[in-house]
Amino acid sequence: MNSPMTDPADKPRIAVHKFSSCDGCQLAFLNLGEALLQLNAQVEILHFLEAGMSDADAPVDIAFVEGSLSTPDELERIRQVRAHSRYLVTIGACATSGGLQALRNLDGSHDEWRDAIYARPEFIHTLKEVQPIAAEVKVDLELWGCPISSAQVLAAVRALLFGVVPVDDRDRVCLECKRQQAVCVMVTQGAPCMGPVTRTGCGALCPRFGRDCYGCYGPSETAQADTLARRFAGLGLLPDAIARRFLLINSQAPAFLHTGQVFYRSSTQDQPAGDQDD
Repeated sequence: MNSPMTDPADKPRIAVHKFSSCDGCQLAFLNLGEALLQLNAQVEILHFLEAGMSDADAPVDIAFVEGSLSTPDELERIRQVRAHSRYLVTIGACATSGGLQALRNLDGSHDEWRDAIYARPEFIHTLKEVQPIAAEVKVDLELWGCPISSAQVLAAVRALLFGVVPVDDRDRVCLECKRQQAVCVMVTQGAPCMGPVTRTGCGALCPRFGRDCYGCYGPSETAQADTLARRFAGLGLLPDAIARRFLLINSQAPAFLHTGQVFYRSSTQDQPAGDQDD
């Protein structure tokens, strides 16, 4: 990626697509405020239902995708988005790691749950398991977070517009705490903080206000999840509480999934996590 995306005389084309999600990451665009108006002068936004633009099949330079793949229809639609996009960027935990919807992957009783919840389950067409976008199509850039920040969006767009590879910041929240001079809540309060294994991007928002990180930005580079889980056990957390820490928002991220499953199975089988064969 060493040249701008389009001829300087043409505006780069952008689309924002929604799949199974809460719309929170799309709001990161709208929350740009004045910066969004400046961005709109530099690009042509062809599809963004949240902002009133609708042209889902138009070829674009950058397609931003929010949400996970939860239905057969979404599998077909993401293939079309990929085919019509030069770059595909996933935004938020749902798109990058399945999000909260993927919690149902932990229970194999998909049909049983569906039939118990919906009065007419025959009209509900869902996949057996929720998938992140990268499970189905090539993804050029992942922006993690629940939700992502407006600054992430703006930085990614500007980098792509000028043919620069966006920075993929995988530093731990702990390092951001040091930069922000935030007091460590695990050391001072004994709080089960996910900061040692979670990538930064939030500005260490929770620890700066005395709250332990809950991992909404997904795993950092070389995250030692098993080690942190044992530390949580030392703080007195039971297996089910430890499992929730790793499986809450980014359950399908491999670095969190393995550790979370070990303690999840331990909590459901009344067997110490250390006795598992994983």
